Amino acid sequence: MYPNWMNRRPLFLIFLIVFIDLMGFGIVIPILPLYGERYQPSPATFGLLVMTFSLMQFIFSPILGRLSDRFGRRPILLISLAGTVVGYILFAYQRSLAVLFLARIVDGISGGNISTAQAVIADITKPEERAKGMGLVGAAFGLGFIFGPAIGGRALAFGDSGPGLFAAGLSAIAFLLTAVALPETWPPEKRGTANHGHQPMFSIRRLIDALHHPQIGILLVIFFLTTFAFANFEGTFSLFLEKRLSYGPAEVANLFVYIGILAALIQGVLVGRIVKRFGERSLIVSGLILLIPGFLGLIAISSGRQLMALLPALALGTGLVNPSLSSLVSRLSAEHEQGGILGVYQSMASLGRIAGPFWGVYSLESHGIAFPYMTAALVTALAACMALAVLFRWHSAGRPADVPAAGDGESR
Repeated sequence: MYPNWMNRRPLFLIFLIVFIDLMGFGIVIPILPLYGERYQPSPATFGLLVMTFSLMQFIFSPILGRLSDRFGRRPILLISLAGTVVGYILFAYQRSLAVLFLARIVDGISGGNISTAQAVIADITKPEERAKGMGLVGAAFGLGFIFGPAIGGRALAFGDSGPGLFAAGLSAIAFLLTAVALPETWPPEKRGTANHGHQPMFSIRRLIDALHHPQIGILLVIFFLTTFAFANFEGTFSLFLEKRLSYGPAEVANLFVYIGILAALIQGVLVGRIVKRFGERSLIVSGLILLIPGFLGLIAISSGRQLMALLPALALGTGLVNPSLSSLVSRLSAEHEQGGILGVYQSMASLGRIAGPFWGVYSLESHGIAFPYMTAALVTALAACMALAVLFRWHSAGRPADVPAAGDGESR
């Protein structure tokens, strides 16, 4: 464990690196469908293009996490950020559907580095400060999505290649920050304990093993369900606004900025202050319960004012759940498996982001505008029941909600 004065610099740098990298992601995502439509792909091919990034993240998040356990956090971050730069350059100069696919594959592989960034936070934070650190990553995500689309729109003034090149430049800055200023947080003497022999870096068996963990397994399922529900909402929100409120692209973009600001404030400021009092598990349950009326309320809204009043509930619910889950999974993981477990954790998010938008669009078109949000509410209710079961089991063991049992993996 680093002294407090040394902890702050890596934590701030990880926040800055994730923020800059996510700005690049935010630049590309809004214009990806427009670029893809130029090649007139079939619906199935277009769907595959959309899911490619998340599919690659699903496969490579645990691989990069385990590599960081074995070789250190810093080299893995550097390699993945360099890959992100290459992916964005390919995106900038793509002139065929095949190259566009290649760009998303490369960027998706490199995008698995979020598990390594979370492992850095786990390395340098005390258990009671872990949720606050994970919340900073969530805030960096939110801020990146706020500034990214706005920058991307202006970058189009420099031609079709402008957004991709600007995103590549941002990731290059993140690479330089990592190379120059980020210290290694996983010392060599601890890497020997992360030697996994000749086992493959990725296998479905690793996911199954993680799901069978007595405490982490159910948290992974809860994270998948939560991500599925929210991705289901995100993937259909533009269509919903167009059909229900006749909103255009500019109004939709403004609402995403509004959600991003709320999420950044909640995860970056609020979570760290209240987790010490209530514990991660209580915040997970509270956030999930708050999301249910948020999703159901979308079905009934009929005006922009009602929508603006409802969105804070969704932002607050997500803002409480995600960093608290990340913190708890980290605390229950053995020290030498932080990168690998957090990689599996991010793979569950990738699965949710693959399945959620596909189901949301399909159900909206097939069953009506309300169906995606009914589904999201039901899935979130299931996740809340599972979280409540975990909380009751925790209390039945006679432990407070914020202290893992001895041997659960907490070693710091």
